Order: sequence, then structure tokens, then C-alpha cells
Amino acid sequence: MSGDPHKLGRGDTAPSERGPAPKRIVVAYGFWIFLLTDFILFAGFFAAYAVLAKATAGGPAARDIVELPMVGAETALLLASSFACGMAGIATAAKNRFWFQAAMAVTAVLGAGFLALELHEFLTLIGAGHGPQRSAFLSAFFALVGCHGVHVLLGLVWLTTMMAQVQAKGFREETVRRIACFSLFWHALDIIWVALFTMVYLLGVAR
Repeated sequence: MSGDPHKLGRGDTAPSERGPAPKRIVVAYGFWIFLLTDFILFAGFFAAYAVLAKATAGGPAARDIVELPMVGAETALLLASSFACGMAGIATAAKNRFWFQAAMAVTAVLGAGFLALELHEFLTLIGAGHGPQRSAFLSAFFALVGCHGVHVLLGLVWLTTMMAQVQAKGFREETVRRIACFSLFWHALDIIWVALFTMVYLLGVAR
């Protein structure tokens, strides 16, 4: 009788014939973990905003500072950029460098437009004396919306890097993996913005 009937010892365990997982699976798994941690980060900001939404300290509330037409334009730009990003993914699958670059350029322009409107919103509020130091509500507002804006900015830097890599090296296997990770990241930012738009802007006006 074997001294290790359940095959717990390494000496009695046959090595796997399949070998290690492919790198694309390892990268995808790791990137999903990164996205989950990012969602947890935003969950903390959302929770803080929910708690502090009424802590205006006599200052303006959300309904007093929200300009829905401008925020609606921001939302349209970001959603359109997500569509363009999806087109870039299709071009990647087809190994079409021209349409990939075109779709990514459109994504970049739309994303930059979103950031420009958000920056205009922040500067307008600060110029009116409604900066993050005015109240706990405004601190939470600037932290949540600003954190999302920083992510969009980092996404644009990443996007530019992907365009340069494809232009220089084509659709190598590692480059395609990075493009797939970028697409996940960009679409995740859209999901977060829809939740932010609903909670901060639409519900803020409704209150």
C-alpha cells in the first residue's frame, strides 16, 4: 500500500502534460483582478459621496451646481468614444492598421472632448467659490468626478502608446493583448460614468 494514497506528495504526483497556462490567459486574469480593485476604489468614492451628499455646510447642493446639458454632452462624448473603441477592436481582429488608427484617433478626440468639458465644469465651480474646500459635499463631488477624469486621462496616454506600437510594430501578439486590456479598461470607465452620471447628476437634480 502506498504511504500517500491521496497523492498529496509531490513525488507521487505526475506533472501536468498541458503545461502552464498561455500568457494571454494569465494577462487577462491579472487585468481582470486590476479592474476589480479599481471598481472597489470607486465603490469607496461612491459610498463617501452618498454619505456626504447632504453635508453642504450652507453652500450649494448638487441641484445648484449641475448643468445637465453640459453633462449630457460629456456623457454623449464618452459613450461615442466607447463605440469607436469597439470599432478599433474589430479592426484589430481584422489586422487592419488604417482603420485601427482611425478608430483610435476618434476615440482619443472624443475622450479629450469629454475631459475638456469636465475641466470647464471644475474651473467654473472653483471660480464661483464652490471649490472642494467649500463643503464636505463638494469635496466628495470633486474627488469622485475627478478620480474618473484622471482615469480617462491615463486611458488617453495608454491609447496613444497603443497607436504608436501598432504603427511601429504592427499587430504582434503582445500588442494585441495590450489592446484588448485597453478596451476593457475604456469600457469599464463608461460603466462607471453611467453610474456616476445617474447618482451624482440625475439624482442630484431630482433632490
